[in-house]
Amino acid sequence: MKKLLVVLLVAFCAFGVFAKGAKEEAATTTVAGYDSALVKAAQTEGELVVYGSCEEEYLSAACANFESLFGIKVSYQRLSTGEVQAKIEEENGNPSADVFFGGTTDPYNVLAKEGFLEAYAAKNASHLLSANYKHKDNLWYGIYTGLLGFMVNTDELARLGLEAPKDFPDLLKPEYNGLIWLSNYNTAGTAKLVINTVIQKYGHDKGIKFLVDLDKNIEVYTKSGSGPSKNVGTGECVIGIGFLHDGIHQIVDNGYSNISLVIPSSGTTCEIGATAIFKGAKHPNAAKLWIEYALSPDCVNLAKENGSYQFLVIDNAEQPKEAYDFGLDPSNVIDYDFEDATNNIKTYVAEVMEALAASGAATGDTSRFQVK
Repeated sequence: MKKLLVVLLVAFCAFGVFAKGAKEEAATTTVAGYDSALVKAAQTEGELVVYGSCEEEYLSAACANFESLFGIKVSYQRLSTGEVQAKIEEENGNPSADVFFGGTTDPYNVLAKEGFLEAYAAKNASHLLSANYKHKDNLWYGIYTGLLGFMVNTDELARLGLEAPKDFPDLLKPEYNGLIWLSNYNTAGTAKLVINTVIQKYGHDKGIKFLVDLDKNIEVYTKSGSGPSKNVGTGECVIGIGFLHDGIHQIVDNGYSNISLVIPSSGTTCEIGATAIFKGAKHPNAAKLWIEYALSPDCVNLAKENGSYQFLVIDNAEQPKEAYDFGLDPSNVIDYDFEDATNNIKTYVAEVMEALAASGAATGDTSRFQVK
């Protein structure tokens, strides 16, 4: 009897080991398109922390799908790109998150230059449509691109007897006083792109003067780059400066048929929305798996299903039909100098804020220069 119990116990343990091994094997081989060894290593870590600067709906869906696919617990926080940059700089090599997801690349490039991003040679980067959609040293990868432009409330413009602006210089017209919203230069990557765009179009001194003159017409600087778009349909903001895919979201998903999109006639700039690993990430394998995931249809095809209509930059993704329906053309852009933007944006922001203060703008007024 004793021998029989021993035999049964051994058999039970063996079965348990076999079952556990089979379960682990299934977990690391059933997700098509991903390296099973990397999946297994990431699952061993069991957790991932994401800072996201795309819109909340897309961020939430992307994180939930990653968790569902791989069985790895994901926690995330939605912050503007400027907030993420400041947080990572303050943490100085001991980041509280593993990866950065979404948001324009100017802050990514600053973090890369400062040594706060981790290089990773992603296999799925082979699907990128252009070498322009990645950092030269693999410190970030592009996942989408979107055009900077103007969103206008056609009802309010008609009521006021005004035409929509056609190009950047039109924004300075006195009849637009108090009608324009932009995001905060200190907190939003979108606003930093506006600074770089204007300086690259008009030169340093004229560009800063342009922004000082523009300030006379701006009612509110929102914390996030998408902030102006969320207030155009209601009429609280008559002219919003930001990414046009945010305007599409307001039209298609929120039903604001009174919004019209304007692509600046002399050309504009586009963001490259990116993803990256923070140097010192606590879950490095889960972070690498996230990059592979972010460069796959499993992730990027969720964008258009969750109110984000940017052009996608990988060749096996489904482009959002809505972007083309609204006449957006990702090729209608100036030759953007990423190196100048990376090397000088902190200086440019400081110079713009100093120039605004010198002109009499109350730059410390957080009801206007919003930080929450």
